[in-house]
Amino acid sequence: MDTPKIENPTNKVVLSSEIVWEKLNPARGDQSPQAGTLWGDRNGEVATGFLAKFVDGFSSPPHIHNVTYRAVVIKGTIHNDDPDAVSMWMPPGSFWTQPEGETHITAAKGEENIALVEIDKGPYLVKPIEEAFDNGERPINIDVSNLVWLNSNKTNWIDTKSEAELSFLWDDSDSKGLFIKLPKAFHGTIKTDGTVLHSVVIQGDLKYTLPQNQETKTLDVGSYFSATDKAIHQVAITDDEVILYIRTNGTIKIF
Repeated sequence: MDTPKIENPTNKVVLSSEIVWEKLNPARGDQSPQAGTLWGDRNGEVATGFLAKFVDGFSSPPHIHNVTYRAVVIKGTIHNDDPDAVSMWMPPGSFWTQPEGETHITAAKGEENIALVEIDKGPYLVKPIEEAFDNGERPINIDVSNLVWLNSNKTNWIDTKSEAELSFLWDDSDSKGLFIKLPKAFHGTIKTDGTVLHSVVIQGDLKYTLPQNQETKTLDVGSYFSATDKAIHQVAITDDEVILYIRTNGTIKIF
């Protein structure tokens, strides 16, 4: 199939090697996790996505946040729950949410521990448990083994000739988040029609061809691509399957 053309494409790529890391919670000094912004500004008031990196054995003190966040484990294993909860170590591909105002801890174990964290509006702040409150939300923890995958027989977002799969994670009417699983040897396109498209590689290596100059880049785990208008994303896989996390306010079609 010939790849359709879009005038003035807005496709953008950020490789994991290009991410700038800084302290997530400067007040903790050298004990602070590291953060690398992918989109937005966690210190501002806009929707933001960033990678959080934790050292092996990290465990935060009980704390709260002023905003609700969603997160995906990318590397290592992470536990996020009430301070008195038994540890539930979530491996890569797992998804969780943390409601604003709720006391919790975050811990990590593994040679390298990285999670994608996203918020709908900033700033993203860490606050003491004395300021805890209940906003009515409840946390969600989905182990990768409990994901529900849909193929082309279950959703019209996937072309009938494609072996790709989707797993819908959340939908707030304005935007939605989902996983896309692309099989080994996949070579095709992901067509998006929203004005918001943020995608992060959660597993595997993805060949991504930029429409502006036909340059192909290899996106490894933690790399990111985006668009701010209708877009065609030309992708290919040679090795093991790839899993992408996508946040969008539009629809998707996988060919």
